[in-house]
Amino acid sequence: MSSEGAQQGGSGDAAAEGRTVRVVLVDDHRMFRTGVQAEIGETERTGVEVVGEAADVDQAITVITATRPEVVLLDVHLPGGGGVEVLRRCAAMSADAERPVRFLALSVSDAAEDVIGVIRGGARGYVTKTITGTDLVNAIFRVADGDAVFSPRLAGFVLDAFASTDAPPIDEDLDRLTQREREVLRLIARGYAYKEVGKQLFISVKTVESHVSAVLRKLQLSNRHELTRWAAARRLV
Repeated sequence: MSSEGAQQGGSGDAAAEGRTVRVVLVDDHRMFRTGVQAEIGETERTGVEVVGEAADVDQAITVITATRPEVVLLDVHLPGGGGVEVLRRCAAMSADAERPVRFLALSVSDAAEDVIGVIRGGARGYVTKTITGTDLVNAIFRVADGDAVFSPRLAGFVLDAFASTDAPPIDEDLDRLTQREREVLRLIARGYAYKEVGKQLFISVKTVESHVSAVLRKLQLSNRHELTRWAAARRLV
């Protein structure tokens, strides 16, 4: 993690204030989780205590339920339904007035659909993986306090998207797809082979083929090349 910070100022030296925020890391890349842990997990220095990790949706629900952290760092693209599915299944914990579990999306993606999707789902903020460790700690504490936090380059976009009293426009074509079909679509559009898609999503190659067929049929496309162009036009890759 390097250059990009989080919008809004800091909450001071958390460790010096004697305050600790309990955090769960949800990301399907083990090495990335290890890097985040190394960057922010020295509790005496940062005030952040990493109490659990998860690599997919089901693991995330299990760990979050067991640990009840104050903040979950949530990747958008996860096997098992993505970050939006985690938010959906944790809605009751997020709404708990006494011990709310708050979510901060931490993703490589800055695609409009991803940002708006997790914010609609209940996340308190969205930062990209270029954020520095110091700014990430600051963002965690702000989200724990109930603030909304976005990487600077996303803040204006989010404000624009929600500035109108009308709901943001819905892509009717995309709305026809299930969450799993959208995940398969993104990976196929990024050039993954069926076997690689199956490995990423923990499903069989036959199931991947079925999802691709359903996507092509629903979008009235003929092949994966047309699918890739369709996805690129909508900034899904």
